[in-house]
Amino acid sequence: MNIQVAGVGLTKFGELWDKNLFDLALDAASEALQDAGLDGRAIDAIYVGNMLSGTLTGQEHIGAVVASLIGSNAPAMKLEGACASGGLAMHAGVSSLLSGQYETVLVVGVEKMTDAPPNKVMAGLMGAGAEEERLAGLTFPGLYALMAKAHMAKYGTTKEHMAHVAVKNHYHASLNEKAQFPFEISIEKVMKSSRITDPFTLFDASPITDGAAAVILTVESRIKNQELRKKNVFISASTVATDTISLSQRESLTELKGTKIAGEKAFAKAGVSPKDIDVVEVHDCFTIAEILAMEDLGFCAKGEAGEMVKNGHTRLGGMLPMNTSGGLKACGHPVGATGVKQIVEITQQLQGRGGRKQVEGAKVGLTQNVGGTGATVVIHILQI
Repeated sequence: MNIQVAGVGLTKFGELWDKNLFDLALDAASEALQDAGLDGRAIDAIYVGNMLSGTLTGQEHIGAVVASLIGSNAPAMKLEGACASGGLAMHAGVSSLLSGQYETVLVVGVEKMTDAPPNKVMAGLMGAGAEEERLAGLTFPGLYALMAKAHMAKYGTTKEHMAHVAVKNHYHASLNEKAQFPFEISIEKVMKSSRITDPFTLFDASPITDGAAAVILTVESRIKNQELRKKNVFISASTVATDTISLSQRESLTELKGTKIAGEKAFAKAGVSPKDIDVVEVHDCFTIAEILAMEDLGFCAKGEAGEMVKNGHTRLGGMLPMNTSGGLKACGHPVGATGVKQIVEITQQLQGRGGRKQVEGAKVGLTQNVGGTGATVVIHILQI
């Protein structure tokens, strides 16, 4: 059975003071419905990726809220897997179609974060960490810094290598009108910016963001409109893997085992290999995370990703353009929306709708969405 992306929608990412959580969800869902030429009555089920709606806005029953907003009585549910919530919602949508339970589903990822006090946001985000990590006073910058230090010690990765990730992703974001930070930065700016936790500076970290993304998935046989059939982007693999929630229990601090497991399964399901991928969106919550993803997905050997980025191979025009949206780092990271936004970006790239950031001739794309420090990893492969 072929699962087709029938429509996509995406809001601006950033500090959106004039929009609430529900406005964002409706804006993205409405755009996806319009893109697909459908209305809410055509949707068989709704999956909403969100992490913090209860903590930050007091609304837990967000699946039903989204259904009400689009005028649907379809089954609707919220999926939560920390920063991989959007990816899990996509996986649930794909799985429901493959099972034959439904024929057309709406997946929405949404988060409203900037209205809340920073300490409340940080406490909410640390709900994705292990209890012992929270009790020790660790936050995600510190946890990813531990992985960065281990990678630097084992493979010689440098702060400059990580800075090149930030510079590249800001360049891509400068071409993306939906990005939170659509401007370029220099290596010097990254290296000299405020230190948040060694070895990271301010520009090594993704921001707090508001935003929403939506995708409509359907079985190919249900697409009657010939114009929509030309937008033939298919989900050829949707996989999830789980690792220990605590770093202290990991076999290694220099890789995300969940990425390796989910990636291997995805490549096998899709019948492709890393060398077949034309464009990638990975979960660069911190610059080291993009380096880890490149290696764990098999795009290069361990210890080689830093030089690959430095040499421009993952920049637009390079051998493997990565995070053409600007990634989490510069496009923004509304945590529940990120995994769905990645699908929107790859879909538009494969359809030739990437605008100024278009990867010419892209036919196969991959997304990697991570929860916490890698306890949950979701991989999707899309093809035309």
